[in-house]
Amino acid sequence: MTPERLQKYMAKAGVASRRRSEEIIAAGRVRVNGRIVREPGCKVSEADRVEVDGVVIARRSGFDYFILHKPVGILSTARDDRGRRTVLDLLDGALRDRRLYPVGRLDFATSGLIILSNDGELTHKLTHPRFGVAKTYLARTPVAATPEQLRRLAAGVLLEDGRTAPARVRLLPGGGSVPRLEITIGEGRNRQVRRMLAAVGLETSGLHRIAFGPLTLERGLAPGEYRPLRTEEIMALRQAAAGRGN
Repeated sequence: MTPERLQKYMAKAGVASRRRSEEIIAAGRVRVNGRIVREPGCKVSEADRVEVDGVVIARRSGFDYFILHKPVGILSTARDDRGRRTVLDLLDGALRDRRLYPVGRLDFATSGLIILSNDGELTHKLTHPRFGVAKTYLARTPVAATPEQLRRLAAGVLLEDGRTAPARVRLLPGGGSVPRLEITIGEGRNRQVRRMLAAVGLETSGLHRIAFGPLTLERGLAPGEYRPLRTEEIMALRQAAAGRGN
């Protein structure tokens, strides 16, 4: 690759527009080979290590990133031997040829935010417990959680596969006859939230994921709908996977 101006390199990497990249550089948020660079005219190539807010960036390499609102009754797998519908069946035909995979899983009866991508490295970091990327759920329960149950959930509960890490938990007001809990975890074990609630004596009557790292499920995305992630959202995911901005 022929060396090119730093702001052009950043724009091609999907960080921001060239103009916005110049502002990011001027703010001292960019390092080239470990050195803060404030001059947009600096030339870089693929051999250089370019970091924005501590996250290494690279020119786009054909990866795709989508956010999808998974409905209840859809599998969050790439394929199913029994012929049941998966999240990939919700995509337009052309997208099915891009080898997209769900980033983590939501069980059959859980709805909400799921990411689809073919970026294996980022997928690993977003789903591995070591990186602790937060996932937030709304859980409906037949009865309201007691203060003691909330305390136990927040401290971590013992499951058959080990004790869970501490979680952020709060009872949401205005639930009426259907109490709702908001629970944020940094792990991603199989059916973890349901099992955590069961461990403290709470039945789950509904579960919906509203956030994954910095991404939230906006109201305009109806069940079964999806859209490509914006550049700033991809950067925010990378920062969360690096332990920043989670």
